[in-house]
Amino acid sequence: MRRKWLLAALAVASLAVAAAAGARPDAEGAKRGGKTEVTLQLKWVTQAQFAGYYAAKAKGYYDRQGLDVNIKVGGPSITPEQVVVGGQAEFGINWLPSTLATRDKGGDIVNIAQVFTRSGMTEVTWKDTGIRTIKQLRG
Repeated sequence: MRRKWLLAALAVASLAVAAAAGARPDAEGAKRGGKTEVTLQLKWVTQAQFAGYYAAKAKGYYDRQGLDVNIKVGGPSITPEQVVVGGQAEFGINWLPSTLATRDKGGDIVNIAQVFTRSGMTEVTWKDTGIRTIKQLRG
């Protein structure tokens, strides 16, 4: 239970700090009723891993920080970093490797935080390559 509240608090703090630091008066972060409007693009459909964002919204945490947060559901054909780069969201939930690849291709995107303790990424190779360690992937 404590972990759930910690994640919700982290979500609120991350969005509040990022909105304050990244708000641009010309487009993103438009004001409505004294609140800054921001959109958060999820990586996948609504499920338990995103509960903290929904709980923060339902409990009014974003409101108390002056944020009007719109949570956009993801899916198999949605790439959060492209949604952010394209200007349809200020924030996106994604794995760091995808964000780095987008930056490498010239995408104007910044990683604010990694909210997962461990990455869900796994590297695999064919057995007959003989590769058994990460060091062997170099080169």
